[in-house]
Amino acid sequence: MESYITKSKKEILQLKSFPVDEEKEMPLFVYPLLEHTGIVKHAFTTRLGGCSEEHLSSLNLSFTRGDKKEAVEENYRRLAAAMGVEYGSFVFSQQTHTTNVLKVGKEDIGNGLIYEQKYTDIDGLITNESGVTLVTFYADCVPLYFVDPVHKAIGLSHSGWRGTVNRMGKVTLEAMHQEFGTQPEDVVCAIGPSICQDCYEISEDVAIEFQKEFAGREKEILLDKKNGKYQLDLWKANEIILLEAGIKPENLAVTNICTCCNPKVFYSHRASKGQRGNLAAVMALKE
Repeated sequence: MESYITKSKKEILQLKSFPVDEEKEMPLFVYPLLEHTGIVKHAFTTRLGGCSEEHLSSLNLSFTRGDKKEAVEENYRRLAAAMGVEYGSFVFSQQTHTTNVLKVGKEDIGNGLIYEQKYTDIDGLITNESGVTLVTFYADCVPLYFVDPVHKAIGLSHSGWRGTVNRMGKVTLEAMHQEFGTQPEDVVCAIGPSICQDCYEISEDVAIEFQKEFAGREKEILLDKKNGKYQLDLWKANEIILLEAGIKPENLAVTNICTCCNPKVFYSHRASKGQRGNLAAVMALKE
């Protein structure tokens, strides 16, 4: 199995190999913290274990990166088998860096994979129905996982810098509270593999937005390079957002694996200068 670089020796995520069939296996990252809830199947994919070719090699999960339709469909068949979910149960987000969160159910399964999507501008998905497998997409941005074991509800949200400065984590929790009665103190959360502060240089105009939104804590997330550029810590920013929204520290797992530092394992927009496929965060309630 491919080796990868972590930012600490602490095991927050586990890379496990899951059988696809009698001959093939697929490596997927999982969070022990989420597994311990006992109510979800979840994963964060790598770029390994699929059939896509060239710069999309090999587990590209996007139909919009120039891949062959048949290859992407086969990648989803393999992912479904590895996770133990139905191929037709996937429901895709339609990400445009908003904080829009959509409740989905069995009437939505197949959206984006089998059927054309019925919605646009959706960066977060929530459900309380089993048989519905949520899928959100990444190539450096931050995946956010939400599991409410009390109300048996889940959520996945995509949080790039725009989603983060607009507190996508808090917005998702509010949507889960409105739809399912979710209380933040009950929720188990994870911040998934994404670009680290060392790799993520931003311009001053973006930094100013974070300085305003995180006033008093901006030094925890921004490193001023004194040349009009800053290094932004999206991991810490999302941790602050979730804890301030009411998540208990013991119920939050924060990634220590950077997509940009590990281009052999992950697709990274920055590392590849845009020549890449898409990773996915995937989660479903157990039947």
